[in-house]
Amino acid sequence: MRNAHAGVAGSKSRIQVSRNGMTARLPAVRRSAPIDDIIIGDTVAELAKLPDGCVDLIFADPPYNLQLEGALSRPDQSVVDAVDDDWDKFASFTHYDDFTREWLKEARRVLKADATIFVIGSYHNIFRVGAIMQDLGFWILNDIVWRKANPMPNFRGRRFTNAHETMIWASRDPSAKSYTFNYDALKAGNEDCQVRSDWFLPICTGAERLKDAQGRKTHPTQKPEALLARVILSASNPGDLVLDPFFGSGTTGAVARRLRRTFIGIERDQTYAAAARARIDAVEPLPADALALPPAKRSEPRVAFASVVEMGLLAPGAALTDEKRRYKATVRADGALSLNQMVGSIHKMGALAQGLPACNGWTFWHYEAKGGLRPIDSLRAQIRAAMKDAAE
Repeated sequence: MRNAHAGVAGSKSRIQVSRNGMTARLPAVRRSAPIDDIIIGDTVAELAKLPDGCVDLIFADPPYNLQLEGALSRPDQSVVDAVDDDWDKFASFTHYDDFTREWLKEARRVLKADATIFVIGSYHNIFRVGAIMQDLGFWILNDIVWRKANPMPNFRGRRFTNAHETMIWASRDPSAKSYTFNYDALKAGNEDCQVRSDWFLPICTGAERLKDAQGRKTHPTQKPEALLARVILSASNPGDLVLDPFFGSGTTGAVARRLRRTFIGIERDQTYAAAARARIDAVEPLPADALALPPAKRSEPRVAFASVVEMGLLAPGAALTDEKRRYKATVRADGALSLNQMVGSIHKMGALAQGLPACNGWTFWHYEAKGGLRPIDSLRAQIRAAMKDAAE
């Protein structure tokens, strides 16, 4: 990843041209979006050829502009294999900002109205990227910290160990309200807890790391597949089109294929592109049933608590309590609850009982059933199942 604005295409040793100014560009000729294809060329120029609103998700790992000053050595004087390629070098912050603005502008154009974008970076660039994204109209949804389980140590002992990278997750603009976020599936896989914005994952090592015939890293900044899997599972669905404008070693394409998404990759260096293609061709997609999403609760039909009473699943006068039996409310004939001479909805009474500003009454209130307490949400589930059967 992060090598789509390099110089002459070919082997890594031939890349010698750094971006010291903006490239003059002719008006782009639009083409249909290629599917499962790696486009060889300059990121901005190739993005400009894609049609408006054609992709469902973008993952971008742009050059970080690391500004390394000379070689980095370990205490034993061995040289660290750090990122010192010319594709990561810019003449100034102004040139880097101009490049960033160019590719982000095109990226925003090719996003569908409710699509989203992830951009990953380090402290060298992510703050500049974030400001430019906001200037262009993107709406930031989250900043996500990838906390590395095995970061490279700080050999000079002059700074804290750089143990994380930051991802910005953003929608195309503030009006995008129906963007994909598979909240329920993520929560189910996280022991029914909401997934947090700090992700603890190892860097790419071992058999996953691509290497050339001499055993050297094929690409210096290959991202772990676990990171891309979480991104793609979070913000896309099977069959969606994922774009990576800095394709590098092809992690995005490999994970997209395994998760039954399609992809477009843009990469200028043919050596990286060839390695990515071989890697992706070896991937077998997962079975479709392993990727089927559970129905999102927000998409299920609305059921009022009054319906539970009207259908005789709870009788007026029935007692409800919380899971620990601290509070007790009475079901009214109109579907409201009474609690300590106060009357209101299941949500309002749950909040008042606990002294909280809000409460999900469906999961807070429980009723007596064979075998013990059960949440009233189980009664709502019965009604929804009946509605589904009637519709079929």
